[in-house]
Amino acid sequence: MIGLIDYGMGNLHSVAKALEKVGAQVELVKQADDIANYDRIVLPGVGAFRDCMHTLKETGMADALKETVAKGTPFLGICLGMQVLMTRSYEFGVHAGLNLIEGEVKHFPEDHVERGFKIPHMGWNDVVLSDGKAHEVLQDVQQGDQTYYVHSYYCAPQNPNDLLAACSYGDFPFASVIGRDNVLGMQFHPEKSQKVGMNLLQGFVQWQP
Repeated sequence: MIGLIDYGMGNLHSVAKALEKVGAQVELVKQADDIANYDRIVLPGVGAFRDCMHTLKETGMADALKETVAKGTPFLGICLGMQVLMTRSYEFGVHAGLNLIEGEVKHFPEDHVERGFKIPHMGWNDVVLSDGKAHEVLQDVQQGDQTYYVHSYYCAPQNPNDLLAACSYGDFPFASVIGRDNVLGMQFHPEKSQKVGMNLLQGFVQWQP
């Protein structure tokens, strides 16, 4: 059973339907005390880092998520849900994240727009696997596969070993997939990424970290 965290900002319907399509049972989780009851946790996300973390802290979900990760429960963060795994974000100020994977969330370079790259980065782009990172969930991803992105900020993990796949917007590389132990984050939206996204979600459902 997968617990899909409902904190009022995620694209819950499409994520739930995608997970169900690959054979998962899904329930929405609105109470911190319920998080420990699930075999796997998915944290989706759209919106601002600050607002997301405020809600997770106010509801007690932030601490509950850290506790379930510490127990070894497989955890997937999608888009903003990946960004809040980081230590801090510089979106609208400086805000602390869950610090499950050390690193920072930064804005794309200011000169990107001047050079013809619109912000947010939106649309189909590559998932380039990191050398030597044969992660179980990514086993069906081929070099050159594309997924669907919508974001203005990117994750910069501190430890290179936490970078599982990358992408480039123009000439600027950023983290596409990050992970450590039983924690995974995907900057793109697998639920909008057709066959590649479905394969990734199925990989997460079957993953035994």
